[in-house]
Amino acid sequence: MPRPTIPDRRDTLLDVAERLVLDRGFDAMSVQAVADAAGVSKGGVYREFAGKHELLDAVLQRSTARLGDRVDALTAHLPRPVPLSALYRAGVEALLDNPLMSAAMLDDRAVLGEHVRAVGPERYRARFRWITGHIEELRAAGQVRADVDPEAVSLALSSVTIGLLSASALIGPLTSEQLRAALGVVAELVRVGIDGSGADAGDDAGQPAPRTHDDQEAP
Repeated sequence: MPRPTIPDRRDTLLDVAERLVLDRGFDAMSVQAVADAAGVSKGGVYREFAGKHELLDAVLQRSTARLGDRVDALTAHLPRPVPLSALYRAGVEALLDNPLMSAAMLDDRAVLGEHVRAVGPERYRARFRWITGHIEELRAAGQVRADVDPEAVSLALSSVTIGLLSASALIGPLTSEQLRAALGVVAELVRVGIDGSGADAGDDAGQPAPRTHDDQEAP
């Protein structure tokens, strides 16, 4: 007897796959497990996605879009381009609240497994280039110091974020509040030392962020 069709099948499959990846890790997840949890046939999954990797790619792309939507909402009232410290605060805030995107940024093999190797470095390079380009835009607008090297700042901030997100593995369990506080210190250092005017444009929101996310790629 054929299984009943379900509305919004693609989104349902993405929801299930994301939950299974976070619970079991990508390597332990199977197309059959996704089908069973979603209440569809295995063939129903393959009608939407070519395989496991394509399914996780779609999950990551959707998570990236949602993260960007949240950031856009947080900064809707702020001038463009948003100051670098505000960009950093909002990006970190959104990332800490999204376990899958945090795992993607850290190349967490416990979560993403072999998919980390399959994706390759280009998507991460694309994200790095986007951040660098935003800093160049800020410099042209006089919102960061003229002597700032956008690529160096982008690399430094990315490295600090990755280091703090993985710090619990080295120094013991950390709460989200501790991580937010530490990353807030970095944002304040950026505001004082790099932002051109030292303006508090994003401080009233507590966690502002970047321009549009439409041209960013999924991690």
